[in-house]
Amino acid sequence: MIRTVLSLAAASLAMPAAAAEVQVTSQGPVVELAVTETVKAKPDIADVSAGVTTQAATAVEAMRANAAAMDRVVQRIRSLGIAPADIQTTGINLGAQYDYDQQTQRQVFRGYQASNRVSVTLRDVKRTGPVLDALVAAGATDIGGPSFSIDDDTAPRAQARQAAFRKAQAQATEYARWAGYNGVRLLSIDEAVNPVRPMPYAEARAASMDAKSTPVEPGLVGTSVTVAVTFEMTR
Repeated sequence: MIRTVLSLAAASLAMPAAAAEVQVTSQGPVVELAVTETVKAKPDIADVSAGVTTQAATAVEAMRANAAAMDRVVQRIRSLGIAPADIQTTGINLGAQYDYDQQTQRQVFRGYQASNRVSVTLRDVKRTGPVLDALVAAGATDIGGPSFSIDDDTAPRAQARQAAFRKAQAQATEYARWAGYNGVRLLSIDEAVNPVRPMPYAEARAASMDAKSTPVEPGLVGTSVTVAVTFEMTR
């Protein structure tokens, strides 16, 4: 994404500082650019979720049955070597259930439904398929994910930042030359880091993954950085 604004008169640009506002005065026209660059990399984190839903005649029975079922799922997760810090309960719900009687046109109470859900962070994406299968085998009735990400995206973020700035500088220099100026001088810079997002990736599954497990393709995730810069055109 590129946004360009050319000013043919001298401009005064404000740059924020920690303690005070600094005024930077330009003597020539300015060019403002907003450039976004994305760097793709293999994910090393997979987030999945598993839920259990139970029904019973009373609220107490529904919660007890749900607790027992979820305990089996959590114990299975722990047996797979998942660290306690990577297991988190994300929702517990209990509600009355009704059926609609067409003849009487009234709601008919039929019991209670309880649900419990946990999220699990996997630090080996190749285990995603087998772990999902293990959760279902342990009694999970609802599976979510996977969502892939990079645990430490410092390196790809730095690459995206550098690429965005270099592109912005090159484009500003082009504008300056087209306008009859020799170069540019940096006046301000601002950065926005965008969330990682999945990217298509055609690599086959790892050979070590059990062929009988649920197939999971981790693909690539992209780290995006948007750099907004202002340059003064110089002679």
